[in-house]
Amino acid sequence: MAGTFEILLRVSMGFIILLILIRVIGNKQLGQLNVFTYISGIVIGSMVADIILHSDIKFWPSMLGVCLWVIFAICVELLSLKNVKIREMLDGQPIILIKKGKILYAALKKERLNIDDLTMMLRTNNVFSILDVDYAILEPNGDLSVLKKHTKEFVTRDDMGIKSFQPRYIATTVITDGRVITKNLEELNISEKWLVDALDNLNVRNRSDVLYAEIQEDGQLHVQLKS
Repeated sequence: MAGTFEILLRVSMGFIILLILIRVIGNKQLGQLNVFTYISGIVIGSMVADIILHSDIKFWPSMLGVCLWVIFAICVELLSLKNVKIREMLDGQPIILIKKGKILYAALKKERLNIDDLTMMLRTNNVFSILDVDYAILEPNGDLSVLKKHTKEFVTRDDMGIKSFQPRYIATTVITDGRVITKNLEELNISEKWLVDALDNLNVRNRSDVLYAEIQEDGQLHVQLKS
């Protein structure tokens, strides 16, 4: 019984520590994490796993070590918010790889990239020729930001003199597999009665027949039935 309680305690405390770590990271996606935060997550996860799986490891001293590591990680994150130098040390700085259409070989060499790496990253930005690029900047998270030459940019509505319009809504799903997504209706400030009436106008009597329904930007309802 004592062994079962110890396992429950180890798992519970480990779970709580990992939850705290997630809150420290916040809403950052994996690609937005700096190296320190990423490695800290791996270290803490490894430490917690060892505490849970290995009963010969003393629980409280080990858990104290995990807590201290989390506290250090939080402190470093807070310092990086207030101190530019610490932030640059943790996050790094953007690096210009192409400047005014010219590849900066020294910058590529410094980042240990070759031409094949550069062209691959350009293709992920829908750029298939270096001649189309004015600037290319390697961001701290590893993404490549590309500014095309003006002659290679896509034509915009302003360029064509086409009058733009302000959409009434963001295109939003309101029914999936016959189930009404009430939360989305509330976000759009649309009542369920309006949805029922809109379905009736489309000769849809039973919402369970709807595979997918979407409020479009102009306020119209798009419906796809299951059959």
